Amino acid sequence: MIYTVTFNPAIDYVVRLDTPLEVGTVNRAKGEDCVLGGKGINVSGVLAQLGCESVALGFVAGETGAWLERGLAAQGLRTDFVHLENGMTRINVKIKAGQETELNGAGPDIPADAMHRLEEQLDRLTAEDILILAGSIPQSLPQDTYEKLLARLEGHGVRTVVDATRDLLVNVLPYRPFLIKPNNHELGEILGKELTTDEEIIAAARTLQQKGARNVLVSMAGDGALLLDETGTVHRMGCPKGKVVNSVGAGDSMVAGFVAGWQSTGDFLHALRLGTACGSATAFSLGLATREKIDELLKQL
Repeated sequence: MIYTVTFNPAIDYVVRLDTPLEVGTVNRAKGEDCVLGGKGINVSGVLAQLGCESVALGFVAGETGAWLERGLAAQGLRTDFVHLENGMTRINVKIKAGQETELNGAGPDIPADAMHRLEEQLDRLTAEDILILAGSIPQSLPQDTYEKLLARLEGHGVRTVVDATRDLLVNVLPYRPFLIKPNNHELGEILGKELTTDEEIIAAARTLQQKGARNVLVSMAGDGALLLDETGTVHRMGCPKGKVVNSVGAGDSMVAGFVAGWQSTGDFLHALRLGTACGSATAFSLGLATREKIDELLKQL
């Protein structure tokens, strides 16, 4: 089974204006939508489009948390969230008015006993499972939470996937995650230099592999993606043609496609191809990738 963890899920309240946002006065929306999200939840959503079952883990609180759970169930997603006694699952307000303005909620505090319940859930994972940790750590939790979880899972044989930035990513490398997915800019930030060529990106990926990562998947926006697999082989994939209308969730979609492709075939090139198609399908859509769009783009790769 594939498990995704979202520490701070959210309901995104997306408001569309047909005129620029005016601060200090009343603005009337042309339309609005509510999108249920968080990086791990995005991964689970795209996995479902690929016919790949997963369980979304994490924390929810209050009536907004109950609403999020019902909404995900209506989408056919399995969840097993830890319910917090206090606070509320956050609402992020995203105003699209030519330029996009965001006001992101803080989310509830996660007490130690709630974190312990998540740890007990993860203790049951085995070598048959894949665990995907994506995104930042809420301020109410220690910033070494990811590495503590991976240390706790040592010896279980669980394949772990970590999609995070800077120290959150670097500090898990000694625990030999199955896959990490920085983009080329994040990879450069980790090494303290700008990466402009494939050769520089490959050398940087090898540095992280030497520190413990088994497979390094580097997303490169319109330039496609590059994979350094655990055998030391480099795979390169270009980007299909299309107009980018949405960057939210594209990286999560790439992770979902890669994991689904690898799980079904064990073939790294196929996994990279499917991951690239999923990431592009989201980038070319207003929401997350659909199976129809993914299949369309696969034909270009």
